Amino acid sequence: MTVSAMLTLLVQGFGKSLEIFTLTLLGSLPLGLLVMFGRRSRVAPLRWLVKLFISVMRGTPLMLQLMVVYYGPFLLFDFTPPGNWRFGAVIVGFVINYAAYFAEIYRAGYESIPVGQFEAAQVLGYTGAQSFGRILLPQMIRRVLPPVTNEVITLVKDTSLASVIGTVEMFTRAKQIVASPNTPGMLALAAAGLFYYVFNYIVAFAMERAERSLAYYQ
Repeated sequence: MTVSAMLTLLVQGFGKSLEIFTLTLLGSLPLGLLVMFGRRSRVAPLRWLVKLFISVMRGTPLMLQLMVVYYGPFLLFDFTPPGNWRFGAVIVGFVINYAAYFAEIYRAGYESIPVGQFEAAQVLGYTGAQSFGRILLPQMIRRVLPPVTNEVITLVKDTSLASVIGTVEMFTRAKQIVASPNTPGMLALAAAGLFYYVFNYIVAFAMERAERSLAYYQ
């Protein structure tokens, strides 16, 4: 295999990894906020149910969760979802897993806001939704950005776990290249590592810029 062919395969795999990364963030960031509200709900059954969900998602391997999501419908209901369920299961598994982590990060940020902020919003006549959207949410975002950045960087590397249910992303492509005859295996692994590093560097740089842009909320 030539170097150009090897790089072409890695770029194709990177495209799939990028797709998993993007769709996971688009789904898990807002879902994590909903989970946080459920975690703080005054309705005890809902609160305990959400706490159980978070405990399971954080206490079991993502690899196992992907397998349960993919094989579960067939094993439990003898039903196979239509379409490209293999990739769909990857996205569902990643989204619910990361939503649980983001929910706890959001909760910590929300509860760290001084109670005076809540009282000031009430004095100004804001409704609960207005208080959260205009006063509390901007402060919460500023406080949670560093731990969210860590989770996002972890997500970049976790995309390789999609291979457990047969989704071919960049790391899987690298393994296929190494296993093929007459291929510079170390070069393929080094190129894959460079892809991951550059991707993570860009993510960290973007999140750092976002953190600086919100510094005035301090």
